[in-house]
Amino acid sequence: MKLRIAIWAAAGFLVAGGWAVYFLMASKDRPIEPVVFALARLTCPVAIFGAHPMSVYLVLGVNVATYALPAWQWKSCGSS
Repeated sequence: MKLRIAIWAAAGFLVAGGWAVYFLMASKDRPIEPVVFALARLTCPVAIFGAHPMSVYLVLGVNVATYALPAWQWKSCGSS
């Protein structure tokens, strides 16, 4: 079960890291497409609070916790 939690946490880290790299490399003169913005909000829930300044490390940590939480809940429910 710890492996499942670690895998989900790693997935959350990779998703948030991927978005961080994408937004760092994106051109600043072109607006973000609505589809990209919606996809970012779906896969990185902390993006809902995008109006507030957040560090990359905070976003990575919150996304890791968000992705690992369902795996932890499955463990507490007794499923294997």
